[in-house]
Amino acid sequence: MRLTLRGWTAVGVVVLAVAMSWQAGPRALNAVVVPLAVVVLAGLLSVGRADRPRVDRHPVREGFIGERRQVEVAIQSDGTVAATVRDTVGDGLSTAEEPITETTLAGAETFAYDVELEERGDRRVGPLSIAVSDVLGFAERRFEYEETTSVLVYPRVRDLSRGPTADLQTLASVAPVRDAKEFDHLREYRRGDALRDVHWKSAAKRPDDELTVVEYADEADAGAVTVAAECVSDRDDELASAAASVVTALLELGATVGLTVPDGTYPPGSGRSHHRDLLGLLAVAEPGELPERTRQNADVLVRTDEEETTIVVDDREIPFDRLCGGRDGELEARRSGSDRNDRSGRTVEGETEVHA
Repeated sequence: MRLTLRGWTAVGVVVLAVAMSWQAGPRALNAVVVPLAVVVLAGLLSVGRADRPRVDRHPVREGFIGERRQVEVAIQSDGTVAATVRDTVGDGLSTAEEPITETTLAGAETFAYDVELEERGDRRVGPLSIAVSDVLGFAERRFEYEETTSVLVYPRVRDLSRGPTADLQTLASVAPVRDAKEFDHLREYRRGDALRDVHWKSAAKRPDDELTVVEYADEADAGAVTVAAECVSDRDDELASAAASVVTALLELGATVGLTVPDGTYPPGSGRSHHRDLLGLLAVAEPGELPERTRQNADVLVRTDEEETTIVVDDREIPFDRLCGGRDGELEARRSGSDRNDRSGRTVEGETEVHA
């Protein structure tokens, strides 16, 4: 707890009035010093008795570079008190205005502001501080909250549809996909089976009138593709962007995709959640080399060195810039907030649309 500039000014006035009272008499002391001193002491007392507000940070949704996200902090106060709330924004994030507000805490309040996602990585907002003061602003007491909130920023995803057809076909060749509705076999009808799956022609030929149901090839039978990515320079942001673009294109082709980077790995999978996992791994990927066996076993190798990033498929090296049609093929990777369907029929909320 401390006096504010206004509080010290009031104390200065009191001291000056006491000094003047020696010449002007005690009436000047009573008229100026006593009321002002009472107000300052009352401010110190009210601030000293203020309880520590309770703070609860809300999770911040992950996003792509260039997007905005709202930061929300719930503040609970047992009494009514004037306060200045100030938050801290870490590296890789920015705000249009400083995240600070002057308010009156009374019960439940929400402090909110927007941040711009500027750099790939696991970024942070916080810590937060709340300075409570008396009504006249003479005294202040500051409460510090060390808790921070993670903001995961995905790498940029670039559109691969503008590259040479031969390069795109080479990449697509590693993703053999079976039709999710491809016929597999017939079996006996079980309770709960959909009537649309009944094979009526076969049922009509059975003398016992038993129904048969068509089993289709499961989507999990689609070809699995392993992508390995390594960076032997300090250009890990470019590596992350290239690998994110490749895994996104392969997932949209309907393949199940696994990913290995020097500091982590995900087994083959598909769907929106798996896509998020891959992007999250690439969001925090750091420079490093892979073991030789990992390189050899990968269906697709993404490699960044001092000069460029290349995509290696079946011993064929494809410059990444050429694969995505040069820098003009870069997408801003913004999510609109509405769902879309990828080519395999899965709904992917707000992901960057990349046609392969």
